[in-house]
This record gives sequence, structure tokens and C-alpha cells, in this order.
Amino acid sequence: MSVTPEVQRIATLADLIGPARHVAVGAASPVPAGAAFLARARHGTRVTVLHDRRQNSFTDGSRELFDLAGQGRIDVFFLGGVQIDGTANINLVGTGTYPHLTKRFPGSFGSAYLYFVVPRVILYREEHSPRTLVERVDFVSAPGTSPPDVYRPGGPSHLLTGKALFAFDQERARFRLVAYAPSEDAARIRAATGFAFDVDRDATPWSVPDAATLALIEEQVAPPLRASYPAFAERVFATGA
Repeated sequence: MSVTPEVQRIATLADLIGPARHVAVGAASPVPAGAAFLARARHGTRVTVLHDRRQNSFTDGSRELFDLAGQGRIDVFFLGGVQIDGTANINLVGTGTYPHLTKRFPGSFGSAYLYFVVPRVILYREEHSPRTLVERVDFVSAPGTSPPDVYRPGGPSHLLTGKALFAFDQERARFRLVAYAPSEDAARIRAATGFAFDVDRDATPWSVPDAATLALIEEQVAPPLRASYPAFAERVFATGA
């Protein structure tokens, strides 16, 4: 199997998930879903893909997801955004000056709630540019941090893009670059990012998935992705790849 950018990101996200009990994935999220399937292959993690009944045991839709999250029974969730800023605020509503937005997007749904109660929320956005990673989002759909007197057991742990992996320090409300694509370096990442960030002293190009990981992806990740996201799987796992 070829190590495509998508396969690389699936492996990177799966490493971040680790041996979690339960990972939930929202709609239109093939790379996070692939990472969840890889975590399941490695650790027996329970995986819920909300839009796919074959990967979703809920009988009451999103309400059941919210109930489980509130009870602390979902360990990892993924969020993205039209914009993500340096304090991990995300924008799923639109760009421009609210309420007169220049572009409007689907909206927040349960993102703010899940951002507060799921212990580890991994932010994922493939595009890495000053357009998407901004100094300050135009609209806060879900805040990355909260005041000390606000009950918040959950929050952001990492941000993965097509160029870089950042860890988030919730006390300092600041991202730290920990790894990047082999074609990048810290200077190039800074030029492509609209917010300021720290650089880990051990930041290096991310490692290529090993043979055992690639075998698991081919045998136990690609099949459910073909069922859940056929167009994505056809492109990433084409015959002979």
C-alpha cells in the first residue's frame, strides 16, 4: 500500500487516539473515521460513525451521542472548522461580520457541547493556510478555552492539518508545533499559519507508517471506509496502490 497523504494522516491521528475506549466521528470525516478504525484494529476501541448505521449502534440518533458524551463515555471526538484560531476557537457558521456574513456554512450543531464534555477533542483541517488558520475566527462556534470557574472536563488536545501537527496547551491557550510533513519546516509552517505558535524543541518531520500499520490499514481500515466513504476509498485505496 502506498503512503498517500491521507494514509499518513490516518496513521497520525490513530497514534493520537491511542488505546481509547470509545471514539465517535461525525459526518463527512473519512480521515478521522479511518483513524478510528485503525485504533479499533490496534486496541479494540469502540467506534461510532454517526452517519453510517453499520458503524453506529445508537437507536436514538445524536441525542444518544450527547447523552454518552455527558456521562463521560466518549473519550475522543473530532472537530474541524471553516476557521480555527490560535486559541483553538472554531468557526462552523460563516465568514464575515456576523450577522451579515459573506459566506454561510452548515452551522455549529453539537460542536460547542461536545467540545466541553469530551476529554480529548482532536481538531482536523486538511487545508493549512492563513485563510483557514486565522488569528481570530469571525464567529466562535465553539471556544477552545473557558474561564477557570466554568465546568469543562473536555477540550482540544491537538490540531492536525495537511502540513503540520500541533499540540494545544490549555493553560496557556496556545498551540505548539510538534511535527510536520517532510516537505515542510518551522519557517514554512509559520508563513502558512495566521496565528502565532510555539515550536517544540523536538519537532521533526512526522514518521512514515511502518509495515504493520500499513497492513492493518489495508486489511481492517480500507474495507469499512469503502462502505462508509466509497468515493474517498476509491481515490485513496485504488487497486494496485
